[in-house]
Amino acid sequence: MLLYITHTTTYHYVPQVNTAQHMAHLLPRDGAAQTVQHAELTITPTPAATSQHMDVFGNHRTFFSLPVAHDTLSITAKSTVDTHFMPYPPEQALDTPAWEKVREHFVYHSGAAWDAATEFVFASPYVQPHPDFAEYARTSFTPARPVLVAACDLMTRIHQEFTYETASTDINTPALEALKHRKGVCQDFAHILIGCLRTQGLAARYVSGYLVTEVPEGQTRLIGSDASHAWVSVYVPNTQTDTLDTHGQWFDLDPTNNRWGLGSPGIDYVTLAIGRDYADVSPVRGVIHGGASHTLEVGVTVQPASELVSAATQTATIQSQTQSQCQSQSL
Repeated sequence: MLLYITHTTTYHYVPQVNTAQHMAHLLPRDGAAQTVQHAELTITPTPAATSQHMDVFGNHRTFFSLPVAHDTLSITAKSTVDTHFMPYPPEQALDTPAWEKVREHFVYHSGAAWDAATEFVFASPYVQPHPDFAEYARTSFTPARPVLVAACDLMTRIHQEFTYETASTDINTPALEALKHRKGVCQDFAHILIGCLRTQGLAARYVSGYLVTEVPEGQTRLIGSDASHAWVSVYVPNTQTDTLDTHGQWFDLDPTNNRWGLGSPGIDYVTLAIGRDYADVSPVRGVIHGGASHTLEVGVTVQPASELVSAATQTATIQSQTQSQCQSQSL
């Protein structure tokens, strides 16, 4: 599925900011489930310096500095991404190893091969270990249950037992608090799922990105009305040998929508960045001098290519009909 994404972030400062330095994660990454055809950032005011590099997790990170006074900062990210379907029959989840065996895979043993996924087993800024995470996960992680079956069951329980409620939390709301109140947004659900998986000794990472939203029949997509999204990846080591090796696979789990898949929950998802939690992949962060207060506006549009082609065809038809009417009237 070919998707066009526009993500606009605008800050309004009072009083104005004198100087600023920012870091942005707004350019999507290539992966097994997607290919980035084009990606660009437009920043206003124009930065004095800009640099792009890949961070430790393989994400595209953009640094820019603004040594000039400004009361508005606008960042527009435009990208074109081709998503791919990666078949993985649900019944194959039964063939994944028991979750206890996967947990043992990450326990240090002298001379054992290092698995890079191990870094996602430990605590991170927004996901700290707590017995409440382990208690909630315990129902899904029964003895000898296949790891992917257990993880998907946990995802489904969060989807069914939690309420999606906008404005009920913010970025600083602890995942433990969202777990207690059983409500939040996609970011909270992702952090809760990560916390539960890590208490079982499993590797789980945070994924930021986008999801194509459904447009009611007969209506057109409202530009900027979509939103960014967040979900989780859980690591399953190779099951082809008795001893689990380091060539495993990441399965994506979306507790907000109760969907999962190999490399992505579906072709209508676009992965932007991955990390231990939100702290590693926040869209924009930085340091400013001045600007005692600010307001933030974010607009996201995710459009399938078919939608744009349909709109273009409709426009061409209208133009043709208008031209024909004009010619008829002139006769």
